[in-house]
Amino acid sequence: MRVPYVSVNVHSSGSKFSPSSFCERTQTKYEFATNVNSTRRYSGLVPSTSPRRKRATIHDVAVESGISRGTVSRVVNGERYVSEEAKALIEAAIAKVGYVPNNAARSLVMQRSQAVGFIVHEPHSLFIEDPNIGNILLGANSALSVADYQMVCLIVDSERDMQRVARYLSGGFVDGAIIVSARHNDPIVKVVEKLQLPTTFVGHPPDQRKLPFVSIDNRASARAITERLMATGRTRIGMVATALDRDSGADRLAGFRDALGDRFDEHLVVTVPYYSFASGLEGMRELLHREPQLDGVFAAADSIGVGAVEALREAGRRVPEDVGIVGFDDSSWATRSQPALSTVHQPATALGERAAESILSQLRGDEPDSNGFLLETPIVWRGSA
Repeated sequence: MRVPYVSVNVHSSGSKFSPSSFCERTQTKYEFATNVNSTRRYSGLVPSTSPRRKRATIHDVAVESGISRGTVSRVVNGERYVSEEAKALIEAAIAKVGYVPNNAARSLVMQRSQAVGFIVHEPHSLFIEDPNIGNILLGANSALSVADYQMVCLIVDSERDMQRVARYLSGGFVDGAIIVSARHNDPIVKVVEKLQLPTTFVGHPPDQRKLPFVSIDNRASARAITERLMATGRTRIGMVATALDRDSGADRLAGFRDALGDRFDEHLVVTVPYYSFASGLEGMRELLHREPQLDGVFAAADSIGVGAVEALREAGRRVPEDVGIVGFDDSSWATRSQPALSTVHQPATALGERAAESILSQLRGDEPDSNGFLLETPIVWRGSA
């Protein structure tokens, strides 16, 4: 009697079988001869002999195009001094044989990884919640991808994370690094300095004067939005501040103090842990506890401002009739708020693009500019004040 064969993927012991796992897992394949009689005993175990497809090489492209391997290599590596006719033949041959460059081998030869690290020193949850970080990331990735560089995201949320990222950077897996939210005396700064890794900050750590940065003038912007709030007639103005261990938070508090001058009351500044909705909710409740007659608030970020609006609503205070609120960033949080937040526009996408361009410039051998680059931050006035 003829015995049918059933193809089965053999998994490690203890794994659960399901139709999806049967189709999707790609472990070693065997064919079992299965008796269709009632005993259903295995009659044999036969290794699969299906051939593996051979990876196309530069040699295959050269044979297909009829052009030397040296010329093919120059086209693959984007070098000049190849005629348009030869280039067209080589590109057609690449498409026909399915050649894909071996980037690992190329990296060994060129001593380049073609990757740039995007290091964010924030809690993991904030990385997802904060639209500014996302827009900075997208801006940086856009500029890097045009230059054929891969971006690698590295989140630092603990001492263990710091050690892991330091080891990764030391391993030569990236050619440069963009650092977002660096703190005062940040250990990651010492790592990139020791490695002499091309680096650009988004923001400007107060103790860092040597490495390039792209940023905004947080202090002048905070002063401008607070003065605009004061011009609406508010007299008891408080602030929900955060991130005082880095330039963005410390400079926004300084700008708020500049605007109020002699009217500044330290009792009306509540410091919260993060740039987040929950922090704004908590901070606004504390501010109302300290000063029930408060009639104006500067929130250090839009996410904090939206939390503050919710806390005021809980307390039966109307925005903007009873309390005017302004934020900072002009992120999606600002337009989600009811009423929409008056705020400072932070060009997050452009900051990411500029940071990436700075890294690429350093990788080309250009001298880094430690004077930094500041982007404009216009006020966007809406219904919350």
